[in-house]
Amino acid sequence: MLTVDDAMRILELEESEDVARSGGTVPTGRPYLSTSVWRLVRSRVAWLLTLIVAAALTVNVLDHFEDTLAQVVALALFVPLLIGTGGNVGAQSATTVIRALALDEVRTRDVGRVLARETAVGLLLGCSLALLAFLPAAWVAGIDIAVVLSLSLVAVCALAAAAGGVIPIVTRRLGVDPAVISAPFITTFVDATGLVVYFLVAGLVLGL
Repeated sequence: MLTVDDAMRILELEESEDVARSGGTVPTGRPYLSTSVWRLVRSRVAWLLTLIVAAALTVNVLDHFEDTLAQVVALALFVPLLIGTGGNVGAQSATTVIRALALDEVRTRDVGRVLARETAVGLLLGCSLALLAFLPAAWVAGIDIAVVLSLSLVAVCALAAAAGGVIPIVTRRLGVDPAVISAPFITTFVDATGLVVYFLVAGLVLGL
């Protein structure tokens, strides 16, 4: 027989697992203070190593556009802002969609609708952030760089929101727990693609 206490315990374990996966760790299955330091390290190091490998994409992108950075050093000033914003937008979308999947509010057949909605959300967020960032960027680095940053914010936010919304649905379709494709992974993906967008926009606007 499955008692109420058993059901509550199962729900607690599942929720703990989802929270751990979304944060890029492996569930320990034990209370925090009863878990050894070594076990905590082992629960986290595999994800960190995976993300380091994924982050190599970002390094390769920067290396590829090294000449562009050398010509316009001011572009480097806004790299952390751009990739940080993109990562946050992607994480927000992923968290929202993963929760919707868990509550059966969204199904795999809804991938097109989710893509359209999240892209629209990303565009609106990007436009809002671009308007806020334009004047400070123009004051720090000039009008041309401000235009590059603003256009890049719009594109990166749309891309990040779309990726964050679609990836969990695709993984569910493939039979993988969407929480495994967690926010840190999506953040790393958006970092690399966001930089490509940033430098391509810079090339077009600045004629590099």
